[in-house]
Amino acid sequence: MKYGFIKAAAVTPKIRVADPVYNREQICDGIKEAYEMGARILVFPELCLTGYTCGDLFLQESLLHAAREQLQEVLLFTKGYAALIFVGLPLERGGKLYNAAVAMAEGRLLAVIPKRNIPAYGEFYEARHFTPGNKEAEPFVWNGEEVPFGTDILLQAEGMDGLTVGCEICEDLWAADTPATGHALAGASVLVNLSASDETIGKDAYREMLVKSASARLVAGYIYCSAGEGESTQDLVFGGHSMIAENGNILVQEKRFTEGIIYGELDVERLRFERRRMNTWPAIQRKGYRVVSFHLRQEETALTRTFNSMPFVPSDQKERERRCEEILSIQSYGLKKRYEHTGCKKAVIGISGGLDSTLALLVTVRAFDMLSLDRKDIIAVTMPCFGTTDRTYDNACKMALTLGMTLEEIDIKEAVRIHFRDIGQSEKTHDVTYENSQARERTQVLMDIANRENALVIGTGDMSELALGWATYNGDHMSMYGVNGGVPKTLVRHLVKYYADTCGEENLRQVLLDVLDTPVSPELLPPVEGKISQKTEDLVGPYELHDFFLYYMLRLGFSPAKLYYIAKTAFSGVYEKEVILKWMKIFYRRFFTQQFKRSCLPDGPKVGSVALSPRGDWRMPSDACLQVWQRELEALT
Repeated sequence: MKYGFIKAAAVTPKIRVADPVYNREQICDGIKEAYEMGARILVFPELCLTGYTCGDLFLQESLLHAAREQLQEVLLFTKGYAALIFVGLPLERGGKLYNAAVAMAEGRLLAVIPKRNIPAYGEFYEARHFTPGNKEAEPFVWNGEEVPFGTDILLQAEGMDGLTVGCEICEDLWAADTPATGHALAGASVLVNLSASDETIGKDAYREMLVKSASARLVAGYIYCSAGEGESTQDLVFGGHSMIAENGNILVQEKRFTEGIIYGELDVERLRFERRRMNTWPAIQRKGYRVVSFHLRQEETALTRTFNSMPFVPSDQKERERRCEEILSIQSYGLKKRYEHTGCKKAVIGISGGLDSTLALLVTVRAFDMLSLDRKDIIAVTMPCFGTTDRTYDNACKMALTLGMTLEEIDIKEAVRIHFRDIGQSEKTHDVTYENSQARERTQVLMDIANRENALVIGTGDMSELALGWATYNGDHMSMYGVNGGVPKTLVRHLVKYYADTCGEENLRQVLLDVLDTPVSPELLPPVEGKISQKTEDLVGPYELHDFFLYYMLRLGFSPAKLYYIAKTAFSGVYEKEVILKWMKIFYRRFFTQQFKRSCLPDGPKVGSVALSPRGDWRMPSDACLQVWQRELEALT
């Protein structure tokens, strides 16, 4: 379970109704196949050792006896299989019959978990045969040994922090008082459900919603295994709709009306992180619970699940467009409120012809349109200096004029030269002072124009730049409202593209498309043969890598080792592992050393689940040490 991953399997064998011998053979075959594929938690359907559709045959001693005999054969078969396995069958205890799940590992029967909620409505008549299960565990004798029998039982892996498994059966998921809630509050990070859910029109969508909702609400992994082919179709059809979910996301699900095995790797470490960060998630309460230990070998889980290389950008086009519209609305509504509160009627924004200032400009236009303010009162200021190219200058001017704003051009070269003279800086020395003097001069110009016009300076810097500290302190770092502070660089591009595609103005669209085609650059160094000489990603690294690191570190709490592990998979064929590690080290170094810039950010709207505002999601001391993370990074080389 290295890095917290464990592979789970939902196994739906093709069975025969009331034939435990045949069904045992199918179950053992399923165990062997799933285990060889790396699964270490295996879940079979409800009553699969006999079949769910046995009807009154459940009351026959012959069937019950055969089921017990074949369960013993399954137990013997699992010797040497270091996995937690759940199999369903009818079991008699104290003169009553129970619809039960048996938990086993390496030939040991660990516990018996009975179904708590027995349906007797619609097409279900289980109450005709089965008794609701008891909550608190009571003794159950199996081959001379006592094992716990009850719903409030947890299976806990020895030596693997966080892997604790709770079990419920079919209807338990549909019930108001679901056992899984108690299991999760008692510490279960993974929940299993042995089910036999028949198919009716639209039921699959509702079933999927229940599984997603349970895994999200309980911040857990959820393995749902449903009965399929082989069950009687006298009145019902079972489609084998199995699913594996994690914290509200379906990792994998079986196509209905098939039998087989589905696999999914659950990230237990991530689930622990999610519960840790939620102060509303209560401390573990195990009153009345019985905890049974089982053993799993320490091993690396081969991953089949994928990790989006651009986690901030939806891969589906329709979802991406919906996301873009939503983000633009959040940004513009935030700015709209600031204008309503301050009573300002004008905006000042520095435009460079780059992506960030373009997005900020478009958001400002939206906000002004919402307020029915005149776009002429948006003062777009272009401030050419030593690194400005004709391409970016022309695009900035075209954009402002096309949008109907007031365009001001202030060439800052002479002002910067005077400043160089005052501080003794040579114009030939292209160091950080050379670069930042230009950025600070631009901010001073914007602030003073804002004072002159009784306006607000709209900030343009994005979240990726804030994470890396790629902003001039008290330069482009500062504004009166930063509309892009919650937007990562990889998403900025898509927001501008979405605006270009939906604006309905061909001239504006063409300008925006050319902005999208322009290399990302602060343009603080002189161009070479009229072209941009300073490309940001050559200096700090690819933003797609940095946004990947940012998301999985902040949002999911991944360690450097785990982050490197999944990055190699996500960017396979794109970046060599040495390149990934190089930029990852730079990311961590810059993230820790540049917190002081984030500690005094201007206001700006949060738009996603990752944010860096010191007044919102991210509270970090500016002088926090990197050493813990640095040691882990060095161990990767």
